[in-house]
Order: sequence, then structure tokens, then C-alpha cells
Amino acid sequence: MRDPQRYHLSLTCGGRPMMHGWWGNEATARRKWASWIGERGGMPGARITLTDEESGAALANWSDES
Repeated sequence: MRDPQRYHLSLTCGGRPMMHGWWGNEATARRKWASWIGERGGMPGARITLTDEESGAALANWSDES
């Protein structure tokens, strides 16, 4: 059975948490990660991170400072 909260997406701005989302499918979570960059990446100090909660590994990171 797939864990519906395995893939965690977070948006922080200036180090402050702004949004979170969880998905059970990695492909869906990666699409959301990319859409958040387009929709919210212009926020000052934005950092968008996709994490595999099962392994603890950061799968993707994006920052407006990149």
C-alpha cells in the first residue's frame, strides 16, 4: 500500500514556512514541484523542496537565488 504522505513538498520564504503538500506518488509530487516554481517562485526568498519522507532524502530543491 502506498503512503499518501510519502512525498513532501514545502515552500519557504525567507526561512519561514508558507505552504506544504504531500503526495503518495513521486511523479505527481515532481509535477507539483515544477508548478509551484512557476506559480510561486517569484516570491522573495522562495525555496521549494521535495523530500522523500520515507528515506529522508531531498529529491529536488529550487531557490530564487539559484
